[in-house]
Amino acid sequence: MFLSLDGIDGAGKSTQCDLLCEWLRAGGREVLTCRDPGSTTMGEAIRGLLLDARGGPIGRRAEMLLYMAARAQLVEEVIAPALTAGKTVVSDRYLLANVVYQGHAGGLDIEDLWSVGRVATGGVTPDLTVVLDMPPQAAIGRLNRELDRMERQTAEFRERLRQGFLIEAARSAGAIVVIDAARPVDEVQADIRAAVTKARSGVA
Repeated sequence: MFLSLDGIDGAGKSTQCDLLCEWLRAGGREVLTCRDPGSTTMGEAIRGLLLDARGGPIGRRAEMLLYMAARAQLVEEVIAPALTAGKTVVSDRYLLANVVYQGHAGGLDIEDLWSVGRVATGGVTPDLTVVLDMPPQAAIGRLNRELDRMERQTAEFRERLRQGFLIEAARSAGAIVVIDAARPVDEVQADIRAAVTKARSGVA
Protein backbone atom coordinates (compact mmCIF):
# COMPACT_ATOMS: atom_id res chain seq x y z
CA MET A 1 0.00 0.00 0.00
CA PHE A 2 1.22 3.48 -0.88
CA LEU A 3 0.18 6.42 1.31
CA SER A 4 1.13 10.09 1.14
CA LEU A 5 0.56 12.97 3.54
CA ASP A 6 0.34 16.52 2.31
CA GLY A 7 -0.95 19.98 3.21
CA ILE A 8 0.24 23.51 3.78
CA ASP A 9 3.48 24.11 5.67
CA GLY A 10 3.00 23.89 9.42
CA ALA A 11 -0.07 21.63 9.34
CA GLY A 12 1.75 18.84 11.18
CA LYS A 13 2.72 16.40 8.44
CA SER A 14 5.94 15.20 10.04
CA THR A 15 4.33 14.51 13.42
CA GLN A 16 1.34 12.73 11.90
CA CYS A 17 3.53 10.75 9.51
CA ASP A 18 5.62 9.44 12.43
CA LEU A 19 2.52 8.45 14.41
CA LEU A 20 0.93 6.76 11.40
CA CYS A 21 4.07 4.71 10.75
CA GLU A 22 4.24 3.63 14.40
CA TRP A 23 0.64 2.41 14.18
CA LEU A 24 1.21 0.57 10.90
CA ARG A 25 4.32 -1.17 12.26
CA ALA A 26 2.49 -2.13 15.44
CA GLY A 27 -0.08 -3.80 13.20
CA GLY A 28 2.59 -5.97 11.61
CA ARG A 29 3.29 -3.91 8.50
CA GLU A 30 6.78 -3.47 7.10
CA VAL A 31 6.85 0.27 6.51
CA LEU A 32 9.18 2.37 4.41
CA THR A 33 9.08 6.14 4.85
CA CYS A 34 10.38 8.76 2.44
CA ARG A 35 10.13 12.46 1.76
CA ASP A 36 9.48 14.19 -1.53
CA PRO A 37 11.76 15.75 -2.60
CA GLY A 38 14.52 13.70 -1.01
CA SER A 39 15.33 10.19 0.23
CA THR A 40 17.86 9.60 -2.57
CA THR A 41 21.28 11.15 -3.13
CA MET A 42 20.00 13.09 -6.12
CA GLY A 43 16.73 13.99 -4.43
CA GLU A 44 18.45 15.41 -1.36
CA ALA A 45 20.73 17.54 -3.55
CA ILE A 46 17.71 18.90 -5.43
CA ARG A 47 15.89 19.47 -2.14
CA GLY A 48 18.76 21.61 -0.90
CA LEU A 49 18.69 23.66 -4.08
CA LEU A 50 14.92 24.17 -3.96
CA LEU A 51 14.58 25.04 -0.29
CA ASP A 52 17.70 27.13 0.33
CA ALA A 53 16.36 30.55 1.31
CA ARG A 54 19.75 32.12 0.51
CA GLY A 55 19.87 30.80 -3.06
CA GLY A 56 19.07 32.70 -6.22
CA PRO A 57 15.62 32.94 -7.82
CA ILE A 58 14.06 29.85 -9.42
CA GLY A 59 11.29 30.27 -11.99
CA ARG A 60 8.09 28.32 -11.40
CA ARG A 61 8.57 26.10 -14.44
CA ALA A 62 12.16 25.26 -13.51
CA GLU A 63 11.03 24.74 -9.92
CA MET A 64 8.34 22.31 -11.06
CA LEU A 65 10.77 20.33 -13.23
CA LEU A 66 13.30 20.05 -10.41
CA TYR A 67 10.63 18.59 -8.13
CA MET A 68 9.59 16.19 -10.89
CA ALA A 69 13.18 15.04 -11.43
CA ALA A 70 13.65 14.35 -7.73
CA ARG A 71 10.36 12.44 -7.67
CA ALA A 72 11.26 10.35 -10.70
CA GLN A 73 14.43 9.19 -8.94
CA LEU A 74 12.51 8.60 -5.70
CA VAL A 75 10.01 6.34 -7.43
CA GLU A 76 12.63 4.38 -9.35
CA GLU A 77 15.11 3.97 -6.50
CA VAL A 78 12.88 3.78 -3.42
CA ILE A 79 9.11 3.63 -3.82
CA ALA A 80 8.65 1.16 -6.69
CA PRO A 81 11.08 -1.46 -5.28
CA ALA A 82 9.46 -1.21 -1.83
CA LEU A 83 5.97 -1.70 -3.24
CA THR A 84 7.17 -4.65 -5.32
CA ALA A 85 8.58 -6.18 -2.13
CA GLY A 86 5.17 -5.88 -0.46
CA LYS A 87 6.07 -3.05 1.88
CA THR A 88 3.79 -0.20 2.91
CA VAL A 89 5.21 3.13 1.71
CA VAL A 90 4.43 6.39 3.50
CA SER A 91 5.64 9.53 1.74
CA ASP A 92 5.86 13.02 3.19
CA ARG A 93 4.43 14.84 0.13
CA TYR A 94 4.14 13.54 -3.44
CA LEU A 95 2.87 14.70 -6.83
CA LEU A 96 -0.16 16.53 -5.40
CA ALA A 97 2.21 19.05 -3.81
CA ASN A 98 3.61 19.97 -7.25
CA VAL A 99 0.12 20.43 -8.65
CA VAL A 100 -0.89 22.71 -5.80
CA TYR A 101 2.32 24.68 -5.21
CA GLN A 102 3.34 25.34 -8.80
CA GLY A 103 -0.15 25.05 -10.31
CA HIS A 104 -2.96 26.38 -8.13
CA ALA A 105 -0.69 28.79 -6.23
CA GLY A 106 2.10 29.31 -8.75
CA GLY A 107 0.07 29.77 -11.92
CA LEU A 108 1.22 26.84 -14.08
CA ASP A 109 -1.38 24.80 -15.97
CA ILE A 110 -2.93 22.19 -13.69
CA GLU A 111 -3.49 19.49 -16.32
CA ASP A 112 0.04 19.95 -17.65
CA LEU A 113 1.36 19.30 -14.15
CA TRP A 114 -0.66 16.11 -13.77
CA SER A 115 0.53 14.96 -17.21
CA VAL A 116 4.21 15.63 -16.50
CA GLY A 117 3.71 13.97 -13.13
CA ARG A 118 2.42 10.78 -14.71
CA VAL A 119 5.56 10.63 -16.84
CA ALA A 120 7.87 11.39 -13.89
CA THR A 121 6.31 8.76 -11.64
CA GLY A 122 5.70 6.11 -14.28
CA GLY A 123 2.09 6.12 -13.14
CA VAL A 124 2.93 5.14 -9.54
CA THR A 125 0.09 6.73 -7.58
CA PRO A 126 -0.77 6.67 -3.86
CA ASP A 127 -3.67 4.46 -2.83
CA LEU A 128 -4.59 7.32 -0.49
CA THR A 129 -3.39 10.88 -0.01
CA VAL A 130 -4.22 12.55 3.31
CA VAL A 131 -4.32 16.34 3.22
CA LEU A 132 -3.97 18.06 6.59
CA ASP A 133 -6.00 21.25 6.42
CA MET A 134 -6.00 24.34 8.62
CA PRO A 135 -5.95 28.14 8.23
CA PRO A 136 -2.62 29.19 6.70
CA GLN A 137 -1.88 31.90 9.26
CA ALA A 138 -2.28 29.45 12.13
CA ALA A 139 -0.16 26.86 10.33
CA ILE A 140 2.77 29.16 9.60
CA GLY A 141 2.71 30.26 13.24
CA ARG A 142 3.58 26.71 14.26
CA LEU A 143 6.95 26.83 12.49
CA ASN A 144 9.35 27.83 15.24
CA ARG A 145 12.45 27.85 13.05
CA GLU A 146 13.99 29.71 10.13
CA LEU A 147 11.66 29.38 7.15
CA ASP A 148 12.92 27.77 3.94
CA ARG A 149 12.48 29.29 0.47
CA MET A 150 9.09 27.69 -0.18
CA GLU A 151 7.78 28.63 3.26
CA ARG A 152 8.66 32.31 2.70
CA GLN A 153 5.74 32.90 0.38
CA THR A 154 3.08 35.58 0.80
CA ALA A 155 -0.12 35.13 2.79
CA GLU A 156 -2.02 35.23 -0.51
CA PHE A 157 0.14 32.41 -1.90
CA ARG A 158 -0.50 30.28 1.20
CA GLU A 159 -4.25 30.81 0.89
CA ARG A 160 -4.11 29.73 -2.76
CA LEU A 161 -2.26 26.63 -1.57
CA ARG A 162 -5.01 25.77 0.86
CA GLN A 163 -7.73 26.26 -1.72
CA GLY A 164 -5.75 24.22 -4.25
CA PHE A 165 -5.56 21.25 -1.91
CA LEU A 166 -9.30 21.47 -1.25
CA ILE A 167 -10.12 21.73 -4.96
CA GLU A 168 -8.01 18.70 -5.86
CA ALA A 169 -9.51 16.68 -3.00
CA ALA A 170 -13.04 17.53 -4.15
CA ARG A 171 -12.33 16.24 -7.66
CA SER A 172 -10.37 13.15 -6.60
CA ALA A 173 -13.29 10.70 -6.15
CA GLY A 174 -12.04 9.77 -2.68
CA ALA A 175 -8.36 9.26 -3.51
CA ILE A 176 -7.54 12.43 -1.54
CA VAL A 177 -9.11 12.93 1.89
CA VAL A 178 -9.04 16.17 3.86
CA ILE A 179 -8.60 16.09 7.63
CA ASP A 180 -8.94 19.07 9.94
CA ALA A 181 -5.45 19.55 11.40
CA ALA A 182 -6.41 22.45 13.70
CA ARG A 183 -7.18 20.03 16.53
CA PRO A 184 -5.24 18.01 19.13
CA VAL A 185 -2.67 15.66 17.61
CA ASP A 186 -4.41 12.48 18.82
CA GLU A 187 -7.73 13.49 17.27
CA VAL A 188 -6.08 14.18 13.92
CA GLN A 189 -4.23 10.87 14.06
CA ALA A 190 -7.42 8.97 14.86
CA ASP A 191 -9.04 10.35 11.71
CA ILE A 192 -5.97 9.51 9.62
CA ARG A 193 -6.01 5.92 10.87
CA ALA A 194 -9.72 5.64 10.10
CA ALA A 195 -9.14 6.90 6.55
CA VAL A 196 -6.24 4.49 6.03
CA THR A 197 -8.27 1.58 7.37
CA LYS A 198 -11.08 2.39 4.96
CA ALA A 199 -8.68 2.71 2.02
CA ARG A 200 -6.85 -0.48 2.98
CA SER A 201 -10.08 -2.46 2.77
CA GLY A 202 -10.29 -1.56 -0.91
CA VAL A 203 -6.67 -2.43 -1.77
CA ALA A 204 -5.95 -5.98 -2.86
